Amino acid sequence: MQARTDMPISFPGLFGDWEFNPSPKALDIGNGIYWYGVIICAGLILAVLFCAHKAKEYGLKEDDVYDLMIWEIPLCIIGLRVYYVVFYLDQFRKVDGSLDWGKMIRIWDGGLAIYGAIITSAIVLFFFTRKRKIPFGAFGDLGVIGLLIGQAVGRWGNFMNREAFGTETTLPWRMRLWTSATEYIEVHPTFLYESLWNLLGLLLILFVVSKARTFDGESTCFYFIWYGIGRSVIEGLRTDSLYLFGWKLFGQPIRVSQVLSLLLAGGAFVVLIVNKRRHPSGREALYVTRKEAMEAASAAAEAPVEAVEPTDLEETAADAGTEEQRESSAEVRETEPSPESAGEAREDRDIG
Repeated sequence: MQARTDMPISFPGLFGDWEFNPSPKALDIGNGIYWYGVIICAGLILAVLFCAHKAKEYGLKEDDVYDLMIWEIPLCIIGLRVYYVVFYLDQFRKVDGSLDWGKMIRIWDGGLAIYGAIITSAIVLFFFTRKRKIPFGAFGDLGVIGLLIGQAVGRWGNFMNREAFGTETTLPWRMRLWTSATEYIEVHPTFLYESLWNLLGLLLILFVVSKARTFDGESTCFYFIWYGIGRSVIEGLRTDSLYLFGWKLFGQPIRVSQVLSLLLAGGAFVVLIVNKRRHPSGREALYVTRKEAMEAASAAAEAPVEAVEPTDLEETAADAGTEEQRESSAEVRETEPSPESAGEAREDRDIG
């Protein structure tokens, strides 16, 4: 089911007859500059800047974030498209059954999948951290903050395109979309559900999870659990899901995102439990803690040794010691016989 992009959007249960009719194109140049792309770019820029700002809290540098983006951005765009094409391969075949490679690369016609970016970003991050000798978990904990920002903002691009909506509903926050000039549907605004879910997850990581981290990768585990649970539920409401090669479970087609969400959430939960048992409390195992300790030790070793001025107490003790030495010398001189008395003593012995 598709909605017309030249018809208005409204929320009759909340705002009555008020309607909003945005064009999907921000600028009508060439194939068009779409609001979807503008919003995605805005979310990306905001995510990168915020992660660069928070990098020090994870033992990283701003340059680490910017250098990673040089690889992440182009490769994730490819990953977004490849993931979509693989699971919608029949859409990219010619009449004779051969693949239409030209159609595959026309991303301006739509067809991107967020899990393609998540998987690609994890692979790129793995090799990048190996090269830089940075723990994958430490950078992952920072990276998921950027993912949540990008996803929370980016979902509003779906709103501008009148896509990624759910099944029909009568709930007060239902969204009305038009399928023709005379017919409309009132559906779940699933783009909004996911945007709010990601925003809540972001706040939890920033103000709760990151404060209680005891091992690198803890926020990453939380992200996959949080996003996986939310996405699996929301995906069940959507009408444009990618399906797993027509396979069925209990008579129903298997949605790729639901399966992947549950697998990632389950795997992340196991990793979280195992590492929490190893590091139940404290921040000693974190990369940022170890790095700060090494930097402090290095700074202490390189610090110059300064001459220590004697204190008043030390000077008093030294003076007292000198005075005692003088008194001791005087006593020794008093007990020693003088030459004259020694001579008199010899004379007395001679007379006797």
